[in-house]
Amino acid sequence: MIKIKSEMKTTKLILASFFAAVAFSSCSNDDQEQEKTIPTIDKIELGLGNNETATIGQDFHFNAEITAADKIENVQVKIVQKSTETYSKVWSHEITWTQYADAKNATVHKHFDIPEDAAEGKYDFIIIVNDQNGTKLEVKKNLTIYKLENIPVNPVASVFTVFINDSFMYRKGKFSDETAKYKNNDIFSSQVTLESVKGDGIMYLLLINKNTKHNPESVDQIDFSKVIVYDVFEHKNMTDAGQFSNIPWDGTKFLRETPKLTIGAAKDNNVPVQQDLVANKSWASGNYTFLVLYKNTTYNINFSQFIELPFAL
Repeated sequence: MIKIKSEMKTTKLILASFFAAVAFSSCSNDDQEQEKTIPTIDKIELGLGNNETATIGQDFHFNAEITAADKIENVQVKIVQKSTETYSKVWSHEITWTQYADAKNATVHKHFDIPEDAAEGKYDFIIIVNDQNGTKLEVKKNLTIYKLENIPVNPVASVFTVFINDSFMYRKGKFSDETAKYKNNDIFSSQVTLESVKGDGIMYLLLINKNTKHNPESVDQIDFSKVIVYDVFEHKNMTDAGQFSNIPWDGTKFLRETPKLTIGAAKDNNVPVQQDLVANKSWASGNYTFLVLYKNTTYNINFSQFIELPFAL
């Protein structure tokens, strides 16, 4: 009797140990599933200058820095109507990018047109990063889509002119002399006029050596150690939409003297602090981007336009 009881006790202990091990293993597996890391995302930008606006039928800027937990499977964006808003029709949009598959890190920098059939209104802009480990990251941002005629300000360059030694270098979309190049001690100048602006705004006219690989798309992205500021000019308290120029004209005379910049100069024209172009090694032979960046600070609307200019120093 005693022996039988002892064997039964031993059997119970073995079974208890077995079920405990199974339970522990199950919990351990659950913990492993729960502990799987998910992708991360940083530096999200919706619209130029990250203004979270878009225009129907127009180019839209999207940027994000992504780090996968394992490797990226794909990246998706969805533009979805909010349940709290009213729209002229049901509309949504979705894009999937697969070219980042197998990468650990990726800079997703995209430009795409907002479809012509989009409905105006406020939307959820959803960013989804699918990871090859089975996890995903989903981030929701706000986006306002406008019809072109309803944008508060819509900057457009009506004048984009570049001079070399007071002669035309570039005018009305064409180079005056396709072989001309800027040389040391030449005088660079430019007139840029924007239409359909109001409120407050600021415009930078920049020369950027293409070897710097610096390509700011908005005023907030400028790295002043990598640019040559030819001009900076701003407007204040414009009550009605109208014209803004770095060389304003009142119909009879210019209200501001045309800024000049000597090629090879030691300082640029930035204000309030000029950049040291010698220390930054800003001058060199090769191609430069002449870039116009404008930010309307009242409505958080941005504009950019550029051409390439040859230098032989």
